[in-house]
Order: sequence, then C-alpha cells, then structure tokens
Amino acid sequence: MITAAKLRTRTVKDLATMAKKKKVPGWHSMRKEELVKALVNRARSEAARRAKSNGKKNASSTAKTRAGASKRRSDSGHKSTRSPQAQRRLKQIKQRLARAKNLAFKSISEGNGHVRNRLVVMVRDPFWLHAYWELSRESVERAKAAMGQFWHGARPILRLSEVNRNGTTSTVRQPIRDIEIHGGVNNWYVDVQDPPKSYQIEIGYLAAGEKFFSLARSNVVSTPQAGGGDAFDRNWAEVAKDFDRIYAMSGGYTDQDTNRDLKEVFEDQLHRPMGDPMATRFGLGAAGVKQSEFNFKVDTELIVHGVTSPDAHVTLRGEPVPLRSDGSFAVRFTLPDRRHVLPVVASSSDGVEQRTIVLAIDRNTKTMEPVIREPGE
Repeated sequence: MITAAKLRTRTVKDLATMAKKKKVPGWHSMRKEELVKALVNRARSEAARRAKSNGKKNASSTAKTRAGASKRRSDSGHKSTRSPQAQRRLKQIKQRLARAKNLAFKSISEGNGHVRNRLVVMVRDPFWLHAYWELSRESVERAKAAMGQFWHGARPILRLSEVNRNGTTSTVRQPIRDIEIHGGVNNWYVDVQDPPKSYQIEIGYLAAGEKFFSLARSNVVSTPQAGGGDAFDRNWAEVAKDFDRIYAMSGGYTDQDTNRDLKEVFEDQLHRPMGDPMATRFGLGAAGVKQSEFNFKVDTELIVHGVTSPDAHVTLRGEPVPLRSDGSFAVRFTLPDRRHVLPVVASSSDGVEQRTIVLAIDRNTKTMEPVIREPGE
C-alpha cells in the first residue's frame, strides 16, 4: 500500500494524475497535502475491500473443503456398510423374516403342485383345540397385494372366535383372541376356557390399525363338558386311537357338506375312510346285516387325575399338564401291556417347593381260547 511519506516525494502534477486515475472527488481544487491525504485514504479503502473479498473466498473454499471431506467420510462409511459380509447378513435377515411370515404349505405344493386352501379345527379335550391348515403360495401373494403398504408390518395370526347360536338359523361370532403364529408349520394348539363352548378360527394377517386379511375359516367345533375322563392327546398317533370321539366333537358327523375339509384331513392322516362310526372302526361289515362276523376287543386306558394349587406347575413323565381354574387336572392315555412308572411332579409358582408322586402300574392282558357252540346247545 502507498504510504504518505512516499507520496510527499511526488510532484503536484504526479499526485494530480494519480488522484484522477483513482477517481478522487474534487482532486483538481486540492493542495498537495490534501491530495496526499485523499490518496492515502483511497488506498486504505481499496486494501480493506480486497481483504474482505479474500476472506469470503477463503471461507467458501474452507466450506467446500469440509463438505468434500464429509462426503468422502459418508461415502466411505456407506461402502463399509455395503460390504459383501454385511450384504449377506442383510439378505439372511430378510429371508428369515420372509419365512416367518410365509404361511404357504410347501410340502404339499412340492408334492402334487396343488394346494386347496383350508383350515380344519379339531377338539382334543375340553381345554384344547388343534388347528391344521393348508394354504397356497398364491393366497399369500393375494394377501400381500391386497394389504399394500400394511403388508410390511403385518403378522400372521389365528383369530379365535366364540360362536353363539340363537335358535336354529342365527349365528353370532365374537372374536375373543388373536394368536400370533409363524411360517414353517401347518398346525397349532389353541387353549380355550370354560367348557362347553363353540368356537371357530380364522387364519390370516393382522396389520397396524387392526386391519385383518383372512385366508381361510375353519369349521365350527364344540368343546365337551369338563370331567374326569379328559384326554390330553398330542399327535396323530393319539388321534388314531380315539378318532371317533375327536371327529364327532369336531362336528364330523353333523353335516358332511359343511365339514368336508375335516373329513378329508382325517382320511389323509389316518389312511382310512371316514363314514359311519361302526363301519369306520370295525370295517364295512360291521354296519351291515352280517351276523357271522363277531368282533370282540378290549382295551385299557389310564386316567391320572389330581388337584394342586391353581398357580402350580405340574408335569407327568416330563410333559406339562394343564390345570383347571380350581387347580384340578386329568390326563388320559393308553396303557400297553408292560410295567409303567409314572412320575408326577408339582412345583410351586415361586419354584421354592417341589413335590413328586410316582405311580407304578402293571398291565398283563391274556386272551383266552374262544368257545364255539353248535346251534341248539
């Protein structure tokens, strides 16, 4: 910057030329000292303006540099989250969530290429229902399309409804509970209370806002009155031993048109036709007029019953036993020929006290030779 000392060494003519070039107002009427002062002030103003302009450029450059560094860090972090290992992990999580939501019955669709959408409910005892379903992949896809944006938060459920019949024609269904289930299975045990009552179950997807898409609706079943002979069955092998009772309690003999799905499921699982109870259990000849076939069978079932505190935990042979509201329980199962040792263990709700009772039972069945009598004897 030009200083006042340097300007004083210039002639008045040179100062006037500089003032004219710097566009100093009133320069032509100024004396030498006034020209020097005006030029020094103009030089200071120009220096301050240049400094201000350079500061803005530097700030802008610094901001761009910082933004670039932030973007590089963001890109670097983004790339790290998209590493092959992370991508595989994300893919596995998505696949697991999709499997948990998919209710399609794959085993049948892979076997014959056709699945009939159906939900069948069976009464196992006064306090337990057994739901069995077959759903096609197309039905799940239709649910996904129908629910739209709600599909992402939807959960597969069984909706349990109590059925009340007012007279012979009017039927009222009252939803009482939603049971969350998952894919990969095709059956579910549902606990119910206060028998006898009638129930029906729907299977589908429930989204936020109680938006429910139903895939199938079951037959109507009625639980029996609770008593000392309650069965606690667990699988189809047990159903086969007592299928008449379970089939009847599930509505199998009431209306063949309405319960066609129930009949087909029983026939598929038991590998036998479902018809008249006598014909089903003892053969077609048992329901006819043939008198030459004389069937005689005797079997034994064991009923273990007792009572404890309503909040206790009871097991029989390591399997949990459901308790009624008053703490009583009853378990029924077959008794093959052999010695049976049955430990029954009851634990208090706080786990502090435990009591064990061991039952030892022998069964020895002997079939005698038949006696054939001649006519007239």
